[in-house]
Amino acid sequence: MEKFKSGFVTLIGRTNVGKSTLLNLLVGEKVAAIANKVQTTRTAIKGIVNRENSQIIFIDTPGIHKPKTKLNETMIETSFGSLKDSDLILFLIEATSDEIGRGDRRILEKIKEAKKKTILIINKIDLVKKEKLLNLIDLYRKEYDFEAVIPISATNSKYKEVILDEIEKKLKEGPAYYDIEEYTDQTLRQLAEETIREKALKLLQDEVPHGIYVEVEKMKQRKNKNGEDIYDIEATIYCLRNSHKGIIIGKNGEMLKKIGRMARIDMEENFGVKINLKTWVKVKEDWQENDAIVNKFKLNK
Repeated sequence: MEKFKSGFVTLIGRTNVGKSTLLNLLVGEKVAAIANKVQTTRTAIKGIVNRENSQIIFIDTPGIHKPKTKLNETMIETSFGSLKDSDLILFLIEATSDEIGRGDRRILEKIKEAKKKTILIINKIDLVKKEKLLNLIDLYRKEYDFEAVIPISATNSKYKEVILDEIEKKLKEGPAYYDIEEYTDQTLRQLAEETIREKALKLLQDEVPHGIYVEVEKMKQRKNKNGEDIYDIEATIYCLRNSHKGIIIGKNGEMLKKIGRMARIDMEENFGVKINLKTWVKVKEDWQENDAIVNKFKLNK
């Protein structure tokens, strides 16, 4: 009988490289918010993959970018901080690169410092010719002794088992750290906040999204008159200025309704229960510099 293996795998890469898309593909559930915007992932989210002979716990880190606020600095600390505790690193880069850019170079240096087993994943291969891809592989192989190099397109499910098999090969024997029914260690409250934020990111204009932060103030389960379980969720979307508040609410409250409707449908699908969602919008100008809020985004040890 094959021995059971387990381990913590950190997913790291520059902003917008496709980490959350890849995490959701590997876990098979919608764990990380996906939106094509900088800084979608703010905390180190864990996704759990249970296989016949292994349990793989993924840590998705915030994308590496140039820090401008206390929040940004915390996010980058979180990303690099998670490397030293992981058993394996998945370093995600884009196939469209011609060279090792500044952001990727910084990550590479941190990987070298951590001296961890690392698999290089090259995403978006559908956008380049084979020759360019081979040059890129050659460039990175000269920099570090990667355990494997896997070219993929994170939106294509055929790569899922290839990556998971490769990860499993590299893990050591170990116990299942989590119940095998679980696919994330995030609470329903965190998942609800993440879902609402994701919908806002998708629907709003570029200048608003990263100035928002969602807090679920109330989450209560009850039975409706048909005896079905229903969650009452009340959430506040905080933004940085009044003009943003107007955009989030929209004309006659239409935008806020749209965000709420999309979030509710998603949550009902993910949580498997009916959701009654109420959302409000408030201005909190300095939240990105507020320790109490920023600390929520630190890596939970």
